Amino acid sequence: MLTALGHSVRLARAMLTFARHAVFGPEWEFAELPSGIRRMMRLSRLAGRLIPAGRGKENSLAAALVALGPSYIKLGQFLATRPDIVGTVHARDLAALRDRLPPFPRQVALDEIRSSLAAPVETLFTHFGEPVAAASIAQVHKAQRPAGINGDDADRVVAVKILRPGIEKRLGDDLDSFFFAAGLIERNFPAMRRLKLVETVKMLAQSVKIEMDLRLEAAAISEMAENIANDAGFRVPMVDWSRTSRRVLTTEWIEGIALSDIESLKEAGHDCKKLADTLMRSFLKQVIRDGFFHADLHQGNLFVDSDGAIVAVDFGITGRLDRRERRFLAEILWGFTRRDYSGISRVHFEAGYVPHDRSPALFAQALRAIGEPIMKKPANEISMARLLGQLFLVTEQFNMATQTGLLLLQKTMVVVEGVARGLDPQFDMWRATEPVLRDWAKKLPGHDAAEAAETLKNLASDLPGLLGKTERMIRKIADNALSDGVRFDDTIIKVSVDERRRRNHSGHIAFWICVGALIALVLVQLL
Repeated sequence: MLTALGHSVRLARAMLTFARHAVFGPEWEFAELPSGIRRMMRLSRLAGRLIPAGRGKENSLAAALVALGPSYIKLGQFLATRPDIVGTVHARDLAALRDRLPPFPRQVALDEIRSSLAAPVETLFTHFGEPVAAASIAQVHKAQRPAGINGDDADRVVAVKILRPGIEKRLGDDLDSFFFAAGLIERNFPAMRRLKLVETVKMLAQSVKIEMDLRLEAAAISEMAENIANDAGFRVPMVDWSRTSRRVLTTEWIEGIALSDIESLKEAGHDCKKLADTLMRSFLKQVIRDGFFHADLHQGNLFVDSDGAIVAVDFGITGRLDRRERRFLAEILWGFTRRDYSGISRVHFEAGYVPHDRSPALFAQALRAIGEPIMKKPANEISMARLLGQLFLVTEQFNMATQTGLLLLQKTMVVVEGVARGLDPQFDMWRATEPVLRDWAKKLPGHDAAEAAETLKNLASDLPGLLGKTERMIRKIADNALSDGVRFDDTIIKVSVDERRRRNHSGHIAFWICVGALIALVLVQLL
């Protein structure tokens, strides 16, 4: 576990890298940030200028994150969903960030398989090739497993995914530093709390946790296979559980045409318009029906097999929405299709997305300003992802807390829409999604009844504990009360004030530690 000094040194090194890649633009671009953050950015820019020319790389946030390594690449992929944090320019830059790194040697992979699966590689695979894809956390090899497994009469080609050596410690240290920085900002800059930086890092950590245990990725593939078992035109690879462990994942090798290769798809006789509809409807079923979706559906992870089905691979990033979130999302989309802005506003207030001290009528007016320009466009120009993106941009105006789960959904929808329109330039978003929303609407009463029953059950089970807590709270208040009102003990007030001073003091200490670390790093670079 790193100390505050250790975290500060790591973060200072990152700030220095950002400065070397000219990530921090003119000061007016970050004029609204808290003063402490502005000071650190100015210092980083100054430190970047002191480093000899020619040592930096491409000037972009994405390039800086690649230079910083695996966990920063993952952070960048998450920040692509947060233009409210990094700005729209950086968000577009990060949206194109691809997780590709040089592979580690084949022999290292073989050693890892032997150790993780506790068996000779020769008995597990009849052939094991060179890496075919390498990312920051793992790489993939094409291999063959022996005949006679699970009733097979011939060798089956498989994909073997293996974690990079030592990746767990590096990611763990970086994530601890991210939590340190996010907590420091939220404690010392109240205006930044609505961005939910700590929660964002928690989501990143949860995603990385799945990627660091390949059994969890295998479980995600298995869960989705069950969810979509009766869906035509979309499937996922089969998992070979006997050749899967925490650091090794073996699945069916997908032999197909990438969705990015439009010409080959057409030459093979596939209907690109149908593929676009299938992709979007499958994604929305995952979101609204199942509440569990593949959150990295770019073209490199999507193939069309010989039967014409879309096959999704690489389940390192997935998203979940609970029943309540799915219902609100569907109602919001359904409301936009009917231009029912008052209804959408009601849903937002019911969901608790908008504080109740705000005006539902004014929020409906803001929704109309978003929806009307979009709805007046031709159907093939309407973007659901852009609609949701603009919807999230009104969060600051109405003091809405950031919904991190929905931001991941919106980011994925941007990618899915882009793939669908690559297949069909005239893609009609509403025509493709209408059947999914219609099916949801038919089942809504049953869902509401189930949700109400579940809520009542949970309330009944929690009631004794709530009553106990209430009784203890009343007794505590009574112990501190006088006949003419409630008296707060001087000790309580003193503890509260001391805690506030301690937090502010820790923020100042952390700032000066970072300053010292930056200066030390610059001197190391110069000497």
